[in-house]
Amino acid sequence: MKQIFLIVAFVATFSVQNGFAQNTNNNGSKAGQLLDLYYEIKDALVKGNPALAATKAEEFSKSAANVKDLPESDRKALLKDAAALSATKDLKEQRTSFAGFSEHMFALAQSVKLSADPIYKIYCPMKKVNWLSKESAIKNPYYGSAMLTCGKVTETLK
Repeated sequence: MKQIFLIVAFVATFSVQNGFAQNTNNNGSKAGQLLDLYYEIKDALVKGNPALAATKAEEFSKSAANVKDLPESDRKALLKDAAALSATKDLKEQRTSFAGFSEHMFALAQSVKLSADPIYKIYCPMKKVNWLSKESAIKNPYYGSAMLTCGKVTETLK
């Protein structure tokens, strides 16, 4: 009788834990994944690859639509920015759109914990705009290889 009780208790415990694990993934993609996609867009602009930037911006839009805990005002602004980035394959236009996108991502990062790692806000004095990075090393998405190290860290979110 004790064996049956232990088996039932074990199965019940396993089922409850498994149920909780599934519930944590209900929203499909999490807000932290948006930051990762933002970084991928930034990296594509650093490399001067507008096709990749457009593709990653489309992925960002799909992910942002599935994040349940994203404030609606942030979602609208980010979706508008991502749409502008994905709508063109012109690198100059994408870099212009990226400025607003970066400001909106920073606002989201200030209100929602997107990463356990530091998020660096970097300023480009030539364009007078910011971008976010997961590393403090400067890789400028607004100029790419032309001025790769132009910029300075102005803020760090931890």
